[in-house]
Amino acid sequence: MGVKARKKAITKKLKKGASDFSASSASKDEAREFLPLEGGPAQKLPKTELKENKATVLYIGRIPHGFYENEMEGFFKQFGTIKRLRIARNKKTGKSKHFGFIEFESPEVAKVVAETMHNYLLFEHLLQVQLIPPEHVHPRLWKGVNRWYKPLDWVKIERKRQDKERTLDDHKKLVEGILKRDKKRRKRIEAAGIDYECPEMVGSIHAAPKKIRFDAD
Repeated sequence: MGVKARKKAITKKLKKGASDFSASSASKDEAREFLPLEGGPAQKLPKTELKENKATVLYIGRIPHGFYENEMEGFFKQFGTIKRLRIARNKKTGKSKHFGFIEFESPEVAKVVAETMHNYLLFEHLLQVQLIPPEHVHPRLWKGVNRWYKPLDWVKIERKRQDKERTLDDHKKLVEGILKRDKKRRKRIEAAGIDYECPEMVGSIHAAPKKIRFDAD
């Protein structure tokens, strides 16, 4: 074998060794990204990025009776500054639905409140407090939040209904309802086998006045 042939063979061996070394180092680096699992082949670890906590809105469930907006604000402001809060209420009666929402200025404060107040015993109720991600906050959540609910005066409404003047048709419907309920009561008494004579109802349905037709002169 000549000198040129020897040099060629040595160069070939060096190139082969370098390629094997690079392949082994690459396989080692790649192996670091794999996690061997029991009962299966190695799998590549997913790259997870820690998301910054930006949630400032909290859902609060199982709110006890009597713990309303003023009480909630006075209690939760010990953690930090409150931007907005609201309690879900019935539109007709104004009664609390026992859940609400509260928004803090700082995400860190909201996280502390969620961790501290979840399953907190308050007036025999375990509060359910959870963070709501910003993308899950409904755009109309805070609509009308500054408009405090004015309870209806049901006594005034009922007084007005009772004091209104009744027409002849209204009186007729009232008497018919009384007679219908009395008839059902008599049937229930007879079905029970009780020998009882119910007193007759006093009054009757007044006849409608006759319409008077005036002839045109």
